[in-house]
Amino acid sequence: MASGIPTRNKGWGRSLLHGGIAALSVLAASCTQNPFRTPQASLSNAGLNSLYPDSDPSLSADGRYIAFSSFRQGSENVYLFDRDRNQLVELPGVNAEELAASDPDISADGRYIVYLSTSSGRSDVYLYDRQARTRPENISRSLAGDIRNPSISPDGRFISFENNDSGQWDIEIYDRGAALPSSDSRSDRERATPDP
Repeated sequence: MASGIPTRNKGWGRSLLHGGIAALSVLAASCTQNPFRTPQASLSNAGLNSLYPDSDPSLSADGRYIAFSSFRQGSENVYLFDRDRNQLVELPGVNAEELAASDPDISADGRYIVYLSTSSGRSDVYLYDRQARTRPENISRSLAGDIRNPSISPDGRFISFENNDSGQWDIEIYDRGAALPSSDSRSDRERATPDP
């Protein structure tokens, strides 16, 4: 029995629904930001990416500093990029023309960098303190065997890496705190040091 109320065309309603969903999808896609922040390769090789292979990235906790390896100087070297300033940071003493340096890892605050270098004729783990700017310290020189995959704890105290001195790859842990003076002796030394 006809009620006098016009019936809807189901096909038309379905088309309207699909069109609305499609429009919302396009709108949502245009509002979504691209999560990648990949800088273009620098023609001068002075940026994060270069015209040569760049690899082994390691980030500080806040994402400001990125330590990485690159072949941009003719051999593999370690670099540090400051995202806030959009430039490379100098690492005095870390790289040398005739040596390879690779596999960097950085502490949470960006102060310490550990990496592999072949300065002793084999790969060793070196620690660089950006604040002290002293010569990098070879922390694995007393170990035999090959070394690989260095990693530093967020606070910079512990350094782990792999060593095959036993005939298989084992994990070594170096505790920098055991080699540092205690806070009490440091306080005594500071009190004994006259102000400049």
